[in-house]
Amino acid sequence: MRKSLCSLALSGVLAVAGSAAFAQSDSSAQQPAASLPNAQPMQGHRGMDPDKQIAELSKKLNLTADQQTQIKPILVARQQQMQAVHQDQSMSQQDKMAKMKSLRDDSNAKIEAVLSDTQKQKFEQMQAKQQERWQQRQQGGATPANSPS
Repeated sequence: MRKSLCSLALSGVLAVAGSAAFAQSDSSAQQPAASLPNAQPMQGHRGMDPDKQIAELSKKLNLTADQQTQIKPILVARQQQMQAVHQDQSMSQQDKMAKMKSLRDDSNAKIEAVLSDTQKQKFEQMQAKQQERWQQRQQGGATPANSPS
């Protein structure tokens, strides 16, 4: 369950393509975010870097250049904060998961504030699908073959 929650928190950003997300839980040691300006510190889709996240969001939500400029710093900050929480040895796994969920929710709210009503609706649908895929993985397996990633 703890591993599941951690995975959910990290995938959240990829809020999008997972952002959004957003997406969550790599147990391998990571380098500090400051030393990895454009690197992918986490593995897999869940650790998608902000440049790739913004590209995916742009593609799926048809973001304007102005929206991209506003959203990218949100994604960068989220990645850095998530990585810091992931590396914090003083926090329990449960506290880490709660903090990551809070970070994801906060950044998603900031992203939604930049989006049009139509884009918000699509973004929320993307998040719901991501949550569904995460739950399926936690309940015993891979995402069904017919589900788009």
